[in-house]
Amino acid sequence: MIVLLLLLLPLLGGLVTFFLKEAKAARGWTLLVSLATLAVSIYALTTKSTNALQFSTGWMGSLGSSFSLGLDGMSGLLCLLTAIAYPLILIATWNSEYRKPNNFFGLMLLTQAGLIGVFTSTDALLFYFFWELALVPVYFLCSGWGGERRIPVTFKFFIYTFTGSVLMLIGLLYLYSQTPDRSFALESFYALNLSNDAQSWVFWLLFIAFAIKMPMFPFHTWQPDTYEQSPTATTMVLSGVMVKMGVFGVIRWVLPIVPAASFAWGDVAMSMAVIGIIYASVIAIQQNDLKRLIAYSSIAHVGLMAATIFAENKIGMQGVMMQMFNHGINLIGLWIVVELIERQFGTRKLSELGGIAQKAPALTILLVIIAFANISMPLTNAFVGEFMMFTGIWNSGVTQYNIVFTALAGLSIILGAVYTLNMVQKIFFGATNAITTNTHDIRGNEKLALGIIVILILAFGIYPQPLLNLTDGFVDNWLKEVSISNLGVN
Repeated sequence: MIVLLLLLLPLLGGLVTFFLKEAKAARGWTLLVSLATLAVSIYALTTKSTNALQFSTGWMGSLGSSFSLGLDGMSGLLCLLTAIAYPLILIATWNSEYRKPNNFFGLMLLTQAGLIGVFTSTDALLFYFFWELALVPVYFLCSGWGGERRIPVTFKFFIYTFTGSVLMLIGLLYLYSQTPDRSFALESFYALNLSNDAQSWVFWLLFIAFAIKMPMFPFHTWQPDTYEQSPTATTMVLSGVMVKMGVFGVIRWVLPIVPAASFAWGDVAMSMAVIGIIYASVIAIQQNDLKRLIAYSSIAHVGLMAATIFAENKIGMQGVMMQMFNHGINLIGLWIVVELIERQFGTRKLSELGGIAQKAPALTILLVIIAFANISMPLTNAFVGEFMMFTGIWNSGVTQYNIVFTALAGLSIILGAVYTLNMVQKIFFGATNAITTNTHDIRGNEKLALGIIVILILAFGIYPQPLLNLTDGFVDNWLKEVSISNLGVN
């Protein structure tokens, strides 16, 4: 029942929020619900009762679908990320004002419910339902509270995500039709033994759907505009948590179901990911807008995760597990800084900032640590994950181009340092100007949110073992499902 409670808290909490007309009441209630969700998430990861982490009841029995939820190492990790992200976002943006705040916060909580549903569903139809539940509120958040170009940008976002959803649904329905008992259960999909041709086109239907959500080159073009035009709190959810839906989907719903096709098309998928890493990093260097810079940075980081998945070895997959969590924490930290800068100075342009360190030492110190994590400096959380991912690609036994992929992906380390350190230098150092001359340091709630992020960065950078222990069993079981020795097909 714990996993059900984890889902119901933000779902019911979000519905209640729509009826709270006072801004303070809506904001306070949303924070309370998010903290309760975090408490349940932590309890779920520490409980010894495995039955409490599973829930199943009748839903659409005539279609072979049940309301089945489950927490394993990967879903537990991503639910924890989702649960940590929301209180941090709400605390950091406590002073932001929103039109119709009850609607804004209600949609935010429904998005959280959708995310938790995606990560915990063990039924394909239920998974698709929560996939849409997570995306629909974001559409309204972007279109209702976004920037000046929000309408065309949101329409583009809708077209991309709708196309991906249709492709995914076609793939899932075909898999359902091939199960002997006409079941949407995950284990029924894993037991399928499809022909090579069937596996190939199912692979591309599902992979493209998830590649759009990551996003992954060349399906990424919706992302920078959407991140730029969305309200920053929504952007934090999109980049910190929601992109993990795509990575999660590939791991849970692609490789174990169509392992032969994943092996056959692995070099193509890895090539797409590596091209995206270099492309996004080069574009990030040229950006003058903070939101777009971080958006392209995210594409590069997620591209490395996608490439590593197809290496199909333990050290690489454990690196992916760690990086999904750590990337979310680090990105939220960067977005909080963007929100603070834009709110205080009315601009996100690097060329219009400078000299902030002279008058905002706390903000400077906290951002520098987060920036170091973004470029995977030793003793930060991202270092361990990236090192393991590069090692996984290098040691991959499923591609003959492992050295080439490692070398090309490794360029992201240098390019990431260039655009990240350039960002820090232009914002915080040099002389102040007319815009930054009256800079004041961050408030207590903002220090609290960024301070928690810095603590997580250093804690998991120095001692990453808890995350490794959490996902170790899942990775072992996953590798058995996608093992080359299990690639026999009809």
